[in-house]
Amino acid sequence: MSFLGRASEILQRQGYAAGVAHYLFNFVNGVAAQRPALREQAAGFLRVKMWGIDADELHRDALAAGDLVLVYLGAPDREFIGRAELASAVHDWTPSEAQVYPGDAPSGVTLIQLEEWDPPLPMNAVLSQIDTTGNARADFETGVVRITANEFETALAVVAGRALST
Repeated sequence: MSFLGRASEILQRQGYAAGVAHYLFNFVNGVAAQRPALREQAAGFLRVKMWGIDADELHRDALAAGDLVLVYLGAPDREFIGRAELASAVHDWTPSEAQVYPGDAPSGVTLIQLEEWDPPLPMNAVLSQIDTTGNARADFETGVVRITANEFETALAVVAGRALST
């Protein structure tokens, strides 16, 4: 079996689906007084359907069109504010994209099939529904975190359940 075949087999055993990858885009808040402004900044990225990706992000080169993402506000908020599908791999912004992108990242991905969640979904509501003995947790050190298909689907199920109960 080839190296890529073994890698695919290992990822599938760990809950990663072949083909489509699932990620969490972790937007980390700074000083508590800046939280509302940063939440609005994250929502601004979603509104223009663009998300900046830093040059040193671990999964930068793996992101591909069709991958699915959950958009997450890290500590102290620890809540999901939406989901999307990637329309592109990471690329330098075109001149027209750079004009509308509200951040300072020179590159990133474009988004489609976007949902913003209001109210946001608390991470603890998702963690209570999945086995946290593996990799699942609420705080992350990177801006792009690979998650399993089950973790992604669990978040969507919690959002759907919340919508049905209101």
